[in-house]
Amino acid sequence: MREILDAVASGDLSPAEAEARLAGYATTDAGRFDAAREQRRGIPEAVLAEGKTPDEVASMALAALETTGRALITRADDDHVAAVREALPADATVERDDRARTLAVHGPSFDPPDIDARVAVVTGGTSDAAVAGEAAMLVRAVGATVERIEDVGVAHLGRILDHLETLRAADIVVVAAGREGALPTVVAGLIDTPVIGVPVSTGYGHGGEGESALLSMLQSCTVLSVVNVDAGFTAGAQAGLIARAIAGAREE
Repeated sequence: MREILDAVASGDLSPAEAEARLAGYATTDAGRFDAAREQRRGIPEAVLAEGKTPDEVASMALAALETTGRALITRADDDHVAAVREALPADATVERDDRARTLAVHGPSFDPPDIDARVAVVTGGTSDAAVAGEAAMLVRAVGATVERIEDVGVAHLGRILDHLETLRAADIVVVAAGREGALPTVVAGLIDTPVIGVPVSTGYGHGGEGESALLSMLQSCTVLSVVNVDAGFTAGAQAGLIARAIAGAREE
């Protein structure tokens, strides 16, 4: 503790960084940012922009950047993005995925992780790409390599069969699919790696909004794990944890 206090007194450590190290979180006007989550849980904290004002998101992003060297933001609209960009220091870098509505902000001294693990992120159709992109951001955040395989739904099985080599080379596979949600079951029946199914709220009429996709994945006759409807963040986090464990085993 004395070292932290001395660092604050000398200007080498900001009060926000000191609070994060002592308490494990940083307090802002918009709430508390869990700065210790990556050390405690293995995956970084992210700021959910949905339901927050642009100023609140910007405040949380700055707290994340100051305490961890980076900020991950999900479900961000144009107003959120504009507020964050305006609040950031000039030397920060911003990577935006417009379709997935994610932002990855890095400070100049941030050293991104790099682990020996490969995750395939697959979509049944183009409409599933936003949810898949959210998962891919989390996987990249833990340092794993992401392979994107797009628009390979079961309406034409030849499309997924064309990517069997890539799927079998992956350590984990995340599959996002709407409508009847059959693609994760098909993929899981073809490979010997863990598959995480993500039901997407595409589709319409009876069983629409992801309901049929969720039930189909839960009833899969091939072994797979399933997250909630549109829960790309959760799928990416689970894949990231598995990727870290695999990479750790390879280092031993």
